Amino acid sequence: MPLDGIYLIGLTGNIACGKSSVLAMLEQFGARVIDADRVTYALQQPGEPVYHAIVAEFGSGILSTPDGPIDRRALGAIVFADPKALQRLERIVHPAVHARIAAWLESLGDGGWGTRVGENDPPSSNPHPSVAVIDAIKLLESGWKPLCDAIWVVTCTPEQQIERLVATRGLSEAEAQTRIAAQPPQADKVAQADVVLDNSGSLEETRRQVEAAWQRIN
Repeated sequence: MPLDGIYLIGLTGNIACGKSSVLAMLEQFGARVIDADRVTYALQQPGEPVYHAIVAEFGSGILSTPDGPIDRRALGAIVFADPKALQRLERIVHPAVHARIAAWLESLGDGGWGTRVGENDPPSSNPHPSVAVIDAIKLLESGWKPLCDAIWVVTCTPEQQIERLVATRGLSEAEAQTRIAAQPPQADKVAQADVVLDNSGSLEETRRQVEAAWQRIN
């Protein structure tokens, strides 16, 4: 059921398709936004309950230094190569991320300011009282669809996904292919989309698509 007084966009797409770029554009247009990946990153910091649960499950070998931050590449090498390990990680992380996003949505309903990560981030400089965006790669799998007024899916070619993962995250081509293969096909998300954004061209081309879709709801 959509939220009263808020037009909620669920933004999703597979890894390295460009969701973060689209999210930044929507924030510039005036939406209040939250990025599930940034929520996840915040919850995995030392001292957080999620951090301790992950270390207990996967061992101290995933840490960059003793008692230090989680080495996300080391953790990724484990979970993206083993579907059962990925499921164990998701059982730890997803409930906490879901709770943080739910609290953010509740704050919007109370007239509060949305942020990209949580209560420690500064408020958005572009307040818009009626449009909010949840950016999550597992948006559909995590049960957010019934709350959303529209599902926007960002796509690009598999070759571009690999190029972007190698260029922006320093992964090898084999690591990139493993991460892509661990996810459901892009077509599964596209089949549930109200808006499909093709991010296989230039950012300006993507921005024109985002702006056109934005204008249809404002």
